[in-house]
Amino acid sequence: QCQSADHLVTDQRTVLISIPNSVPTRHAMLSSKTFVKKTRSGSVLKVVREHYLRDDIACGVQRCVACKGIYSKEAKSTEVLEPNPASIAKVCAFSHYLVPDTNVALHQLDFLEDEYIRNVVILQTVLNEVKHQNLSAYKRLRELTGQKDKNFYVFCNEHHQETYQERMQGESPNDQNDRAIRKSVDWYNEHLNKSKVAIGTKVVLLSEDVDNVRKAKKDGMAAFGVYEYVASISGNPFLVERLARFSQSNQTDSDGSVTPGNSRKSLYQEHLSMIAIKQGIQSGRLSQGVFHGSRETHREGHVAVPGEEQWVLIKGVRDLNRAVDSDVVAIEMYPESEWTTPSGLVEDNEALARQEVTGEEEDISEELMETNVTQSSHVDISLIQPTGKVVGIIKRKWRPYCGTLLPLTNADATSHKFVPADSRIPPVGIITKQASLLFGKRIVVNIDEWPRSSRLPRGHLVRILGDIGAKAAENEVLLLEHSVPYQPFSSEVLADLPNVPWTIPEEERQKRTNLVSLEVCSIDPQGCTDIDDALHCRELEGGNFEVGVHIADVTYFIRPSTSLDKEASNRGTTVYLCDKRIDMVPELLSSNLCSLREGEERLAFSCIWELTPQADIVSTAFAKSIIKSRKAFTYAEAQMKVDDARQNDSLTLSLRKLNGLAKNLKQKRIEEGALTLASPEVRFEMDSETHDPIDIEMKDLKDTNSLVEEFMLLANISVAKRIFKEFPHCALLRRHPAPPPSNYHVLVKVGLSKGVHIAVETAKSLASSLSEANIPKEPYFNTLLRILCTRCMMQALYFSSGKLPEANFIHYGLATPIYTHFTSPIRRYADIIVHRLLAAAIGADSTYPDLLDRERTHHLCDRLNRRHKMAQYAQRASVHLHTQLFFKDRTVEEEAFILMPKRNSLQVLLPKYGYEGHIFFNNTQRDGTKGDYPKLVYNELNFTLTVGSHVFHSFDKLKVQLCIEKSNIQSSKVTISLVKPFIKGISAAPIERHDSEIPPSKKRKTVKSKI
Repeated sequence: QCQSADHLVTDQRTVLISIPNSVPTRHAMLSSKTFVKKTRSGSVLKVVREHYLRDDIACGVQRCVACKGIYSKEAKSTEVLEPNPASIAKVCAFSHYLVPDTNVALHQLDFLEDEYIRNVVILQTVLNEVKHQNLSAYKRLRELTGQKDKNFYVFCNEHHQETYQERMQGESPNDQNDRAIRKSVDWYNEHLNKSKVAIGTKVVLLSEDVDNVRKAKKDGMAAFGVYEYVASISGNPFLVERLARFSQSNQTDSDGSVTPGNSRKSLYQEHLSMIAIKQGIQSGRLSQGVFHGSRETHREGHVAVPGEEQWVLIKGVRDLNRAVDSDVVAIEMYPESEWTTPSGLVEDNEALARQEVTGEEEDISEELMETNVTQSSHVDISLIQPTGKVVGIIKRKWRPYCGTLLPLTNADATSHKFVPADSRIPPVGIITKQASLLFGKRIVVNIDEWPRSSRLPRGHLVRILGDIGAKAAENEVLLLEHSVPYQPFSSEVLADLPNVPWTIPEEERQKRTNLVSLEVCSIDPQGCTDIDDALHCRELEGGNFEVGVHIADVTYFIRPSTSLDKEASNRGTTVYLCDKRIDMVPELLSSNLCSLREGEERLAFSCIWELTPQADIVSTAFAKSIIKSRKAFTYAEAQMKVDDARQNDSLTLSLRKLNGLAKNLKQKRIEEGALTLASPEVRFEMDSETHDPIDIEMKDLKDTNSLVEEFMLLANISVAKRIFKEFPHCALLRRHPAPPPSNYHVLVKVGLSKGVHIAVETAKSLASSLSEANIPKEPYFNTLLRILCTRCMMQALYFSSGKLPEANFIHYGLATPIYTHFTSPIRRYADIIVHRLLAAAIGADSTYPDLLDRERTHHLCDRLNRRHKMAQYAQRASVHLHTQLFFKDRTVEEEAFILMPKRNSLQVLLPKYGYEGHIFFNNTQRDGTKGDYPKLVYNELNFTLTVGSHVFHSFDKLKVQLCIEKSNIQSSKVTISLVKPFIKGISAAPIERHDSEIPPSKKRKTVKSKI
């Protein structure tokens, strides 16, 4: 350091080395650059940046003679490129490797991921720039370089003595990168002539930059635009359609959308630049938040602004201004006098897409849908929400979307409309010449851009999933749409598994408490193989009881930072579909070594209490243990044991004691204000040969369901207290925030319409109100009320204890001040972290840095919360899919109840099938004509919909017909039609016979999901 009169000057050296460890460093040169910069505090820093250059970086071609002295035994994996790859493109019939520039790597990943594309050199310059611009694209590109069968090689051109390019005076970073790419291509072409194994093989530059291609050709290189190159590939007609397409113009919107250079009228307001957005947010004129599209119409949504309790309503396509669900947006608030209420419309994406033109119309309609709905003059002021408009896109969160292609009457058309399966996403315009092969298929499409002049976003085909209605294709749709990792476990993950046959090592036995002599049993759904919890109960001297909850010790097999641990962390949770299970951990663990199977010794983590007969806790202990389950009961089997007075064996008596204690525990929770809510849950009976559903029935919950639940809750609470006491700043806990009063508005009003008062001041008052809410002549009323109450709740969330004040730890639904998840480590990664914390707390295992890092735990919780939410949605979608399959060849009439009247539909629930859907009123009579359609009047003050002369209220009983829509071959969905009350032109004619008998089947099996 040296001291000047006014400033402190520091000599700072930064060494940048980015070279594979396996490559020797014998030929290194040093390039340095010195500059001075002034800090905010007024200090002056002298910065010397040293950049190492070498001449011993291999080209990556297998058996290259020129690189023979560079390759070592440890670096054998760097020999990636095949010596003389066959050409697949007509524009360059010679053997060649591809070098994509940055734009191709960023925007054409779907093309690069195609199995046709192999032997590609990814330059370090390109990789660094992709990482800087789009982390998601960077991760995909890195995955490609790790796939051995793709032959993608990363060449460190920025550290090679002959390819490194200094930035020239006045040169832009983009021009410097392009020059570096061309220099690397030129070096490769010279080097390959020395290789002796790839003589005659050239390197082809792929670019979307016309000027870059022109300069490369001028210097004698083979260079092509990506479209030119791909169009010349024969044998794969869909490959060219996997290319992203962008408008050709110099006018670019702030979010990257390109406005065509012609005179086409702009339909949307121009997005503000990032500089203007930043200034607007700093001044308070604008707000930043995440846009959440409505599941009822893609032309409406809300923006969640951090720190604000109430979300901001964005209503109408103009105000949405090309925002798509999950985008990070900048919004401008309207004056309070212009705030409004949600539309109340429920729109069918496909039906709506049929009404709209392909996206090039001269104007956009502000009317959400052409309906015959009259808005009642009675407006509920309490429903008015803060309202705003989108003025800029801060970050796009587009992803691959599953859906179908909408058929057109013009068979020669190439512009088509893709209808996403996600109702929050607008239709997407795509260009395809293969439309005839895509109709009737589930396909995946990526959005490329949304210019101001286009009514709809534009995109390209990614791949075909399969036929509409085919179980495999539909299952893949729901997994992709909910971001469920479902690919087989990698070889690296499987390598972390223990060898089989496996037995408990003797040294491990010495460390653990041996509980093999206890009469332990498990109680689970029928067919469950991932048994992660078991119980025991025995009476102590003095009349108290020893009760143990024993949880599979998954952390013995999954150690921190292993490939197995990272994969489990990424998956987050097991996903239970109706016909299969997507495991969080490999089956060897989930269904074997970790599963507490009957008659087999297993490693466990035990929570053991001494309880009074009234279920008061006297003491709590935790121990790593070894157990041996005496019996793996189903809920039904355990219930039969408890109910059968003739059975008095020790295991049955234990179950009865557990059942009695569980009832006391539940009563205590209810007295504290715990909520008992409801949601329709069904199980399917499957044909054992076709695996299609042949019957649906509501799940029958027994006392033994509650028995298990109560002790799992008690274990989770006990563990939460212990880990928070030991690790107050980094414990992984779970909270359930109290809903804001506005969430209960619909519930309270619906209750009042039936003469029932619902008190929502506290959880305890709500629980009491729900218990007392009964109408003698309407036995299903209380269940409907609890279902509606469930919709008012906030999402339960994982969190790091160091990020929130203790007062915010509360779990509202369970009425407990602290809670976590401990009891299901086979299927939830959060439980694995909790096991590690508890083990460290009792001295059974050591900690590690990431476990005690509050910020890392916080980010982990965010990911787990997303995974759990998506898993729940996927499970519901699976139930919906199997309901569709069940009704494939059936038309049935059943009783239904209105959950909520909407502006143009009735949201109804069919208790027999646990199915929820909409009866639509869409201006078209049952015979398909417009005719004299009854007038619709929606009253949002009383939540009623008047159709003609009939007024529909929440919880009204209806008779409806269910069937699969057969008029549209592109659809495979259940439609619900009104039968009674009869409304001319709307109601369906009653069917003469009940058509829902189960077809005969020789073999059946019941499939129950553990959800």
